[in-house]
Amino acid sequence: MELTRYIQLESNFFNIAITMYVISMALYFLFFVGKNEKHGKYATFFIKIAFIFHTVALITRGAAAGRVPLTNQYEFATSFAWGIALCFMVFEYKYNFRAMGAFVSPIVFLIIGYAAMQSKDIRPLMPALQSNWLVFHVATAVIGYGGFGVACGVSFMYLFKNKFKEDAFFKKHMPSLEKLDLISYRAIALGFLFLTLCIATGAIWAEQAWGRYWAWDPKETWSFITWVIYSIYLHARIMKEWSGRKAALFSIIGFICVLFTYIGVNTLLPSIHSYA
Repeated sequence: MELTRYIQLESNFFNIAITMYVISMALYFLFFVGKNEKHGKYATFFIKIAFIFHTVALITRGAAAGRVPLTNQYEFATSFAWGIALCFMVFEYKYNFRAMGAFVSPIVFLIIGYAAMQSKDIRPLMPALQSNWLVFHVATAVIGYGGFGVACGVSFMYLFKNKFKEDAFFKKHMPSLEKLDLISYRAIALGFLFLTLCIATGAIWAEQAWGRYWAWDPKETWSFITWVIYSIYLHARIMKEWSGRKAALFSIIGFICVLFTYIGVNTLLPSIHSYA
C-alpha cells in the first residue's frame, strides 16, 4: 500500500477517534450533571470505541512510517492522549467509578486536540533517534504521563466534591474523599514508576547517542523537576501520611509540570529534545 494511502487511513481513524472522545466527554458530563445512568454507560462505551480507533490510527501511522510512531510532536502528543485514555479505562474498570470521566476525559481531549494541531508529516529518523532505546524511553513516558493525567482529574474531583449537593446519585457514584485521595495516590505511584524508568532509559540512550548520561538540557531539567515534585508527594504521603487538599493541589501542580515538560519546553526553550 502506498504511503499516501496509509496517511489518509491514519487521518481517518484519528478523526473518528477524536469524534468518539468528544461524544464520550459530552456523555460523561450529561451523566454527571443530569444524573442519568444510561449516559454513563454510553460514555464508557464510546470511550472504548474511541480508544480502539485511536490504537488503529497509531498502528497505521507506524506502518506508514516504517517505525514506532513516537518520534515527533504529533506522534508523541497522540500517544500521550492514548496513554491517559488507557490508564483512565483501567482505573474506571477497577473502581467502577464512571463519574471520574467527567474530569479526566477533558484532559484526553486537550492533549489529542493539541496533537491535531501539529504537523503530521512523516520524516526520516534523526541519527540520534535510531536506537532500540526509543521504544522503551518514550513508551514509559506515555504510561507515566497517563497515570499523572488520571491523578490530576481525580484531584480536581477531590477539590470540588464538597461543592456538589449530596444525594442518592452522588452517594452511589462519587467516592468519599478518602477513596478519591487513594485513587489519586495510586495513579501517581503508577506514573512515578514509569517516569523513573523513562528518565533511566533516557540516560542510557543519551550515553550511547551523545557520550554522556545527563547534560541538563531543558527537557532533562524539567523532567527531573517533575520527578522531584512527585517524589516529594510520595515521600510526604508515605512518611508523614500526607493526604487531603494539599495532596490534591500537589498532584495538579505536578501535572502542570508534566504539560510544561512536554509542550512548554518544546515550544519555548531551545532543546536537543525539540523533535519530541
